[in-house]
Amino acid sequence: MSKQGHENSYPAGVLADNVHDRRLIEQVRPPGWVNPQPQGRYHLCVIGGGTAGLVAAAGAAGLGARVALIERNLLGGDCLNVGCVPSKGVLAAARAWRGARSAAAFGVEQDRSGAAAQDPVTGSFAAVMDRMRRIRSEIAPHDGAQRFRDLGVDVYLGEGRFTSGETVKVGGQQLRFRRAVIATGARAALIPIPGLEQAAPLTNETVFNLTRLPARLTVIGAGPIGCELAQAFASFGSEVTLLEAAARILPREDEDAAGVVQAELERSGVRVLTGVEITGVEMAPEQAGEPAGRRRVSLRHGDGAAETLEADQVLLGVGRQPNTENLGLAAAGVETDRGGVKVDQRLRTSNPKIYACGDVASAHKFTHAADAQARIVIQNALFFGRARTDRLVIPWVTYTSPEVAQVGLTAAAAAAQRIEIDTVRVEFDDVDRARLDGETAGFLKVHVRKGSDRIVGATLVGEDAGDMIGEIVLAMTAGVGLGRIAGTIHPYPTRGEIIKKAADAWRREKLTPTVRGLLAGYFRLLR
Repeated sequence: MSKQGHENSYPAGVLADNVHDRRLIEQVRPPGWVNPQPQGRYHLCVIGGGTAGLVAAAGAAGLGARVALIERNLLGGDCLNVGCVPSKGVLAAARAWRGARSAAAFGVEQDRSGAAAQDPVTGSFAAVMDRMRRIRSEIAPHDGAQRFRDLGVDVYLGEGRFTSGETVKVGGQQLRFRRAVIATGARAALIPIPGLEQAAPLTNETVFNLTRLPARLTVIGAGPIGCELAQAFASFGSEVTLLEAAARILPREDEDAAGVVQAELERSGVRVLTGVEITGVEMAPEQAGEPAGRRRVSLRHGDGAAETLEADQVLLGVGRQPNTENLGLAAAGVETDRGGVKVDQRLRTSNPKIYACGDVASAHKFTHAADAQARIVIQNALFFGRARTDRLVIPWVTYTSPEVAQVGLTAAAAAAQRIEIDTVRVEFDDVDRARLDGETAGFLKVHVRKGSDRIVGATLVGEDAGDMIGEIVLAMTAGVGLGRIAGTIHPYPTRGEIIKKAADAWRREKLTPTVRGLLAGYFRLLR
């Protein structure tokens, strides 16, 4: 057996002096972990212990396969350690802080005297981050090394590297496999801005290490990560500026949805600058009366005007780079491109014995997409499966307040593909529960093929939109149209009733002038 020499190393995203992070490490990279001795050829060798790798390993082992799982950093990958889990813990706290500020609308009296006159809500950012770390450590056993050992998986901690098309080396040991899956994920990538690397920007891998709230934060990139964290830090009291090179925020989302989110970001105190070019980032010289470590961000607006921002921290919220280095892919005959490992619709690489899934091989860099792809790998690699990724209906959510949930085509995407659609739109202001909750920002758009009720896409903008979009995802997956949804009883009053309202609106619009005339004649006969 080989022992891993990582007892005193703490990866990015983990604080060595935090009790919760030490408990996290005990689960996802246990000090003193001893790798097993390989016994024969593995049915499946999984490289990468993030969501895709863990699902593939657990699923294959549960079916009786002999499985090896290799992870060079922390089991749980980005999602547990520096992605979904910590970010949603921080966003939940930010939402609570915003709720406290708006409590007066519900009759709650707030202190508006003295120092509290400007902002009646004060709190501890350090407590916010400590709560997140505690919950993360409590979730960690689900992704932990011991749990996977108990499931029958041989867990190897160390760097795995292909030595041929059917062997992998890890920790001085060579493993033979019948099939392998590359699930090494992706990481934050630096974009080519002069001086950015020297200014040591925060990324999703390091921002959750903060214990002190930056007074001024500049966020580069107004995609989902940038928008979510910009709003959260503004809610905690940071002076936040959000920069985006495109003409609007969330450039891949529905334009109307992006407009709703931008209005709410600005209401949260975020200064949003779009259509800007960042010309450089530098460390500001130390100055009496100013905090050390200040950054200066130089930018040019669309009209050519220059501006320099001062920030205590710069957060990079754009760009992901697949983790394909140091894997020995050439020795395994596995081809890559700028998007990562090249796969077909069945997730096979150029080596038919090796598959790839998750962020390292997918344009859909979401935890739930990685989970779904791992299940396809199990079917296709271990059995005679013919499952394909192009048959998946994949939703995604931006967890701002309000949230933006999307599935299928937007109107712009449908137009680009020359698909004729009809669109039904319902505002949350027309939903009783949303008005009672004081959360009326947002809408639902449902796109159906012209002349039918078959759903090809939907955009839902509102609080908890991510929890509501599942009904539409199920409808699209099962081939259920708006007609069936209109005939489904929805509980009242709920925000989810907006989907029922959209279906009812479609049904009303279905009544052509001819049908309306026939019905009018019918009711005249009943007088």
